[in-house]
Amino acid sequence: QVQLLESGGGSVQAGGSLRLSCAASASTYSDNCMGWFRQAPGKEREGVAFISGGFSTDYVDSVKGRFTISRDNSKNTIYLEMNSLRPEDTAMYYCATSRNAYAICSREYVYSVWGQGTQVTVSS
Repeated sequence: QVQLLESGGGSVQAGGSLRLSCAASASTYSDNCMGWFRQAPGKEREGVAFISGGFSTDYVDSVKGRFTISRDNSKNTIYLEMNSLRPEDTAMYYCATSRNAYAICSREYVYSVWGQGTQVTVSS
């Protein structure tokens, strides 16, 4: 069973940057989907950024142009570079991976392995 471990969360002021990492405990299939999700208190979990095995990326509209997702299959790690952070980005951030390859990685139902989360807090 692959386990995912997120790191890199913290507290920053609005306009600041953070880089999240998600390391898998074992080799994951290089053609699977990987993604970042977030959940703020009192809100539903939402998908933030996704990357396919072919390195295609997709983002929720609210983070386009500010966040960048990437993956390094040799290190079994994905990253989320977050710039121009806003207070509304405050949430627990989770990474996730699918067990199979999918054509569309932005659907939450394809993800079956989840990390424990890392907190991101942005103050105004």
